Amino acid sequence: MAAAARHIALYPGTFDPPTFGHLDVLRRSRGLFDAIVLGIGCNPDKAPLIPIEERLDIARALVGEMVQEDPDQAPVTVDAYDGLTVDFARRLGACAIIRGVRNVTDLTAECQLAITNRQLADIETVFIVTGEPYAFTSSSLIRQVVAQGGSVDRLTHLVPPLVLERMRLRLRDGEAALRRFAHDRHID
Repeated sequence: MAAAARHIALYPGTFDPPTFGHLDVLRRSRGLFDAIVLGIGCNPDKAPLIPIEERLDIARALVGEMVQEDPDQAPVTVDAYDGLTVDFARRLGACAIIRGVRNVTDLTAECQLAITNRQLADIETVFIVTGEPYAFTSSSLIRQVVAQGGSVDRLTHLVPPLVLERMRLRLRDGEAALRRFAHDRHID
């Protein structure tokens, strides 16, 4: 008898910064698959708030805590990738791409992307509806708060303490990229 196929899923995004909403989607996805790869991609249309190396470090720490809290669920690894998400999914041998959905607007855009991914790479998309407390949380919103000079301390209900700590340190140390981002009024 042949061994059962492992169901590996890719949870892609820029995770810039990782939010409680991202973690909620990942936590609930762990019961659906045998293994998950959280893939941090580069979006050429977005100026990053946090460099990718630091996002990898943050995501690995947050995922490590999650896996330690519930080791019986699917293991999760964190990796960075360039290029098309479907190409990365193929290299991983993923059977599905996980996407978090907060509202109908998200669903409309995500459905178009899911159909395209299925046509390009014959890979399915699994939508996980974000928990109610995170329905209005987005990395874009957090980047806008920083861009407009808002208080990082007001983001405690949107991002994990590690993310807040890293943003505070970068601002306190006068991190040029973060300060430039905070003063760039042309952020989408």
